[in-house]
Amino acid sequence: MITFAPSSALTPTPPAQLDVAAELLSLLRDTRTEPRPDTQLEALTLAVAADLPVLLWGEPGIGKTAALTQLAEELDLPLTTVIASVHEPSDFSGLPIVGDDPAEQGVPLAPPDWAVRLVRAGRGLLFLDELSTATPAVQAALLRLVLERRIGSLRLPPGVRIVAAANPRASAADGWELSPPLANRFVHLQWAHDHEVVVRGLGGTWPRATLPRLDAALLAQAVDRARRAVCGLLETRPALVHRLPAAETRRGGAWPSPRSWDMALSLIAFATAAGSSRDVLSLLVRGTVGDGPGLELLAWLDRMDLPDPEVLLADPAGAELPDRGDRRQATLEGVVAAVRNRPTKARWDAAWALLVRAMETGAPDLVVVPATTLAALRTEEWDVPAAIEKLAGVVSVSRRADRSVARATSGGAGR
Repeated sequence: MITFAPSSALTPTPPAQLDVAAELLSLLRDTRTEPRPDTQLEALTLAVAADLPVLLWGEPGIGKTAALTQLAEELDLPLTTVIASVHEPSDFSGLPIVGDDPAEQGVPLAPPDWAVRLVRAGRGLLFLDELSTATPAVQAALLRLVLERRIGSLRLPPGVRIVAAANPRASAADGWELSPPLANRFVHLQWAHDHEVVVRGLGGTWPRATLPRLDAALLAQAVDRARRAVCGLLETRPALVHRLPAAETRRGGAWPSPRSWDMALSLIAFATAAGSSRDVLSLLVRGTVGDGPGLELLAWLDRMDLPDPEVLLADPAGAELPDRGDRRQATLEGVVAAVRNRPTKARWDAAWALLVRAMETGAPDLVVVPATTLAALRTEEWDVPAAIEKLAGVVSVSRRADRSVARATSGGAGR
């Protein structure tokens, strides 16, 4: 006798729709990383390596949280996210716990569970999200956490790094301005999306965050350079040591104080030892002491890094001039100033040889002003060197261009 199984037994059971959805989600989350130059990410990673609290400013939805998640994964640090705006001040200052005899033992302040987990792990990345929506009372409670790394009677271990994120007040839900004491404890980095990074990331490949490779041979030199730069600038500009902005909105950002100058000094040392680019250093320095003082510090660093004019005058033929245009022109102007301070025929001739070398190896227009100034230093006893003939065309063309611009400007003004 032949029996047939029910049709339902022969037909495989279709997978549950939620299982299919889970498989699709898994495919969507399957992304790769690649090494890719990213100025923002390098600045963030460098500040984290320097163990300084960082605050990322940016509009909602541009990937601040995603960048922190990826940074924690690449650095192998457990990520602990705390939404500052949904906590009470006692959550950061410590919860009072009444013991058996408060009069004898006092009332201890118990830390929250996330702080206990960080201490047990001994390392981690503490992410304080939505900082600009935290009330002033909560911001006040965060002061001790950010600066001293203390929550109640608990101290976070050195292996814990602190990074926060905030939206500008205009785009934050019930946003508050950051209090000046809290703002001055952070390195402020403006976070913006990169079109190419977003497109490539949505295609499945995101940039990889890696710790900067510090050159052990440069550590002492990096510290010396950082100290000379900060101390040299503040000696000549003492008003920059502490300058609280007058506008309330600017007080919630980066501004100069002894604390922020100390952070800037550390970041210069780290960036120097890591061989970071000037763009990365600019983000870090301006993010600690503000745009104005930060740009002054960068200019001071540029002047420090310029070649010694006396070394250049001693060997014009073998002189190595900076490639970057602004630094090259500053170097040539320094050479002319050195000749003006100690004018001799030999030094004057050497300066002309340097200007010719600069014209032959870079943009000719950079030598116009130094050549004009150097020509004015000539005395009647000095013969005109042959090098001047090579520069005469450049200077005359520049002067004709200046006269043409002047005539066009005066003609336009007369109409």
